[in-house]
Amino acid sequence: QVQLVESGGGLVQTGGSLRLSCAASGGTFSTYDMGWFRQAPGKERVFVAAQSRYGTSYYVNSVKGRFNISRDNARSTVFLQMNSLKPEDTAVYYCAGRLYSGRSLTDRAEYAYWGQGTQVTVSS
Repeated sequence: QVQLVESGGGLVQTGGSLRLSCAASGGTFSTYDMGWFRQAPGKERVFVAAQSRYGTSYYVNSVKGRFNISRDNARSTVFLQMNSLKPEDTAVYYCAGRLYSGRSLTDRAEYAYWGQGTQVTVSS
């Protein structure tokens, strides 16, 4: 059973930075596509960023140029570096994973494994 554990969330001012981490266990991390999603209060969980097992990255338009997803297969960890944070980035951020399938990386239904989430709050 694959387990994902996020860390790194917190409270930051507008324009600040945070780095989220997601540590995976119970599977062969290098074979997984990994993604980050977020859910604001009263809203659906939506795609933020993803990276395939081959290293191809995807971002939602609203975070392009500000967020960067990366992975360290030796540490079975995926990261989300978030810069120039805005109040609208406030949400619970979830790490997600799946075995490589070649299907859409932006669709949350395509992911089998989820972390518990970490809160990111950006104050104005």
